[in-house]
Amino acid sequence: MDYLLNGMKLIIGLIALMAVIRLLGKKHLAEMTPYDIIYLIMFGGLLEETLYDEKISIWMFLFAVTVWAAAIFTVEKLVLKFNRLRILLKGEPDQLISNGKIHRKAFKKNQLEMEQVRTMLRQQGIFSLREVRDMYIEPGGQVSINTFAKYKSVVADDLGIEKKEEEPSVLLIDNGEVKSEVLNAIGKSSEWLQEGIGAKGYDHVADILYCEWSETDGFYIKGFADTIELNGHQPS
Repeated sequence: MDYLLNGMKLIIGLIALMAVIRLLGKKHLAEMTPYDIIYLIMFGGLLEETLYDEKISIWMFLFAVTVWAAAIFTVEKLVLKFNRLRILLKGEPDQLISNGKIHRKAFKKNQLEMEQVRTMLRQQGIFSLREVRDMYIEPGGQVSINTFAKYKSVVADDLGIEKKEEEPSVLLIDNGEVKSEVLNAIGKSSEWLQEGIGAKGYDHVADILYCEWSETDGFYIKGFADTIELNGHQPS
């Protein structure tokens, strides 16, 4: 009897979950916000407690699942109607880079490190920050990127030209600190790095927020002075 009861509870839970996902729409299959994760965790806890507590009947479980589904559906309808509630529950995109300038406060707010951002870029086929004009982090953690026009895709064959292969870039300076292990890995010295940043107009490593280098394109540097605060003004 216990096996039959638990089997019925599992089937009811599966049907309820499929029904909720169906009602919420296909966008939830592609995007998961913190709110979506919370209601899935709640469902998992509800199902677990029901399976291992014999005092909870099928009808009690069905009632709990119904309330859970109704609450989710109600919240989804409310966030569509009230923008402030949507922002409160689901968040909103944060702009990390605007017109090539870095929003330092947005980075800190989302607890992002430069190497994490570089990983996100590589996952979208971008291997240098120099290509990024605008970058947003969405509520679900995905990133949206708009590249500068000169880096947008072209079909070389159609233009009758031969494009050179580009070497991947490496991060040499992150938040004012030299990444010595990266320097060693590419066989370069601190003197070489100092000479390179000096040629770009930077005398001190401490003035540099981000510095990458590639064999193909050389140095690309963003100083602390070349950032944007969230109010849209450059720091003095």
